[in-house]
Amino acid sequence: MMTIYTDKAPAAIGPYSQAIAYQNLIFTSGQIPLDPSSGQIISGGITEQTEQVIKNLNEVLTAGGSSLKNVLKCTCFLHDMDDFAAFNEVYTKYFVNKPARSCVAVKTLPRNVLVEVECIAFK
Repeated sequence: MMTIYTDKAPAAIGPYSQAIAYQNLIFTSGQIPLDPSSGQIISGGITEQTEQVIKNLNEVLTAGGSSLKNVLKCTCFLHDMDDFAAFNEVYTKYFVNKPARSCVAVKTLPRNVLVEVECIAFK
């Protein structure tokens, strides 16, 4: 087991790692739309926040020797299911291999963001 860390993605805001690699799999923690350099939530709505979340995920996967094209499964958390279509517009630009996915609405996300995504990928 190996801990994955990169300063190109936001540092964990709690007692967890950005990701863990085990054998040829990478398990990311949920990424929220934080700017890695400032630690602040990026401005904008679901589109801008989803873009940042996926950029953060990509940086974590890259640090672990993987990429978005190697994602097997995503779990997506939305603050509001009314954002589902706009979220999917951004999501489909990056996850062209259509990994397995769950997408649920939750009452509250960390720092009251609109979206959080975690994934499992292979190296």
